[in-house]
Amino acid sequence: MKQPTPIWRGKIQHGKIQLERRADFAALKMRLEGQEIELVLRKFRRQRSLSQNSYLWGVVYAILGEYCGYSDEEAHIACKERFLRDRANEVNGLVKIRSTTSLDTEEMTEYIEAIRRLAAEMGVYIPSPNEVGL
Repeated sequence: MKQPTPIWRGKIQHGKIQLERRADFAALKMRLEGQEIELVLRKFRRQRSLSQNSYLWGVVYAILGEYCGYSDEEAHIACKERFLRDRANEVNGLVKIRSTTSLDTEEMTEYIEAIRRLAAEMGVYIPSPNEVGL
C-alpha cells in the first residue's frame, strides 16, 4: 500500500521557512537523498468549519428548501449548480460543480452569503449565523 504524502505546515518569517516537525522533515530529506523531488509551497487553507456546515444545512438549505418546495438535499444541489460552477474546468460543454467539502472557510462564507442574497431577492429571510446562535 502506498504511503500518504507527508505535508508540513509552517510559517515564513523574515524570508525564512519555519517548519513544524523539523526533525521529521530532516529525516525525510535523508531518506530521499539523491532522488528527484517535488516541492510545493502554498498558503495554508483552513477547511470549512463544522459550524459553517451545520449552519448551511440546518438553517440556509432548510429555509430555502422549504420556500422552494425542495428537500435539503435538493436545495444543496440547486445552490451548488448556481454558485459553485467551475467553468474553468469545462469539458465538451460539461461544467464541473465544486463540492462544498472543497471550500475553505473564506470560500464557504462567500458561498453562504451568495445564497442568502439570492434568498433575499426572492423575499426569503435567512438569519445570519449570529442570529441563530452559531
